[in-house]
Amino acid sequence: MAQQLNGEGLRRIPQAAKEKEITRLMNILKLDLEQKNLLPPQRNALLAELKTHIRAIEDSGPLFTEDGVRTLSRHCFDSNSMVTSREAAKCLANVLLLEGKTRQIFVDLGYSIKAAQRLKNGNREDELLNSRILFLLTYDTTLDFSQLFDEYQLAESINQNILRHSKSYSKTGRRDPPTSIDTQALSETLKLLFNLSQYYPRYLPTLARSAPSILKILCRIHLATPVLQPPVTYLVNALLNLSVNYDDKPHKDSDSNPYFPKPDQYCNIDRFISILDNAVRTYTEEQLETLVTPLVTLLRKVYEFAPLHVRPHMQTALLPSNSERSLPLGQSNTLASRLLRLSNSPVAPSLRESVSSLLFELSDKDAANFVCNVGYGFASGFLMTHDLQVPTSATEGWSTGQSGGDLGEKLTSVDGKEINPVTGQIREMEPEVTEEEMTEEEKEREAERLFVLFERLKATGVVSVKNPVEQAVQDGRLEELD
Repeated sequence: MAQQLNGEGLRRIPQAAKEKEITRLMNILKLDLEQKNLLPPQRNALLAELKTHIRAIEDSGPLFTEDGVRTLSRHCFDSNSMVTSREAAKCLANVLLLEGKTRQIFVDLGYSIKAAQRLKNGNREDELLNSRILFLLTYDTTLDFSQLFDEYQLAESINQNILRHSKSYSKTGRRDPPTSIDTQALSETLKLLFNLSQYYPRYLPTLARSAPSILKILCRIHLATPVLQPPVTYLVNALLNLSVNYDDKPHKDSDSNPYFPKPDQYCNIDRFISILDNAVRTYTEEQLETLVTPLVTLLRKVYEFAPLHVRPHMQTALLPSNSERSLPLGQSNTLASRLLRLSNSPVAPSLRESVSSLLFELSDKDAANFVCNVGYGFASGFLMTHDLQVPTSATEGWSTGQSGGDLGEKLTSVDGKEINPVTGQIREMEPEVTEEEMTEEEKEREAERLFVLFERLKATGVVSVKNPVEQAVQDGRLEELD
């Protein structure tokens, strides 16, 4: 019966007919719960057929009732057949996704505990379906997951499932690659982990035990093109709430910190940076706004707690190098230049702020170092919006000896060569600017334009100004021509 209803046929069924068919199937399944009048293959075929109808909220009304949710939940969690259970779970997950009110009905029926228990059996399909169901229950319900943590070992189940996934990823690639079901199950578990770590921070120490497994997967997983797609995006997101500061020892070496493992303390950082580099070369700025901001935030967290000898490695990889200063900073094709351009992006405000903050933190949160590293042109907006000023002592240190003038007129040096502090370019590499002298006619037009501008400014009354032409007449510096 299910094989006869392909996607093409479903689109031709009118809404009323589809609702009638769903009602018919649900009545048969409900009666079967009481009379056990279906053979397992028949029951499974009916559930599979029902699943093909659950595509749109306007077609699935009979499923969004308490009776509908109860019938599917009983087939899912009270059946002796795991095949039947999984077919019902697919229907149930679609119902919970389409209609938010059904989630509270599911919780009130008491089946959330059974969903948490199903995560313990180590089956990938059960992990996929029940992680998805629990993930949906984090929205629009009164479910307190504390009971699932405390009495049904939810955190331990999540950790064990992620650990099992990590064993599928080897350095040599000799093991069979993860299947589609494996990848989907991992994605659903990571989504659940992220929400639980966000809403239940009390359980973060237990959930954080998954960090080594997540980092192992992220380092060994094949990166597709484009790079920021599941499960990579979910791996990055899951790390956001998990502590980077192990043993409460910031900037210290620690054998137990999985972010900086021995013997290669750079492997995770290099992987994060490689993904970032790939992403900024592939996506538009609008896409990067949502896709790459979490990764930049993760890099900021990692840098904050990185051992002192690891920090220069990140600075070298993410800040402009001296070799880039033959051009104004931000004009080359390196990752650092692309980040600088993103720090001024008009269409990606969250990413702009996150990237600027990263560059500022890589400059040790020192405004003078920040200007030196990225140029005042890129630094000025961040400094002004965060009410940060370059110390006078620093600007004096960059001066060629003259007094007065603002930062943009002063010079600094890198490797003994003077650079323009606004653009970051080496002075001797700057193109010579030759301006043709204005003709008398051009001078008159410019003077007239300035006269009009001053008159308009004076008319506003906002500031008290005197037109320079008027002042010149009063001072006798202009003569009327015959």
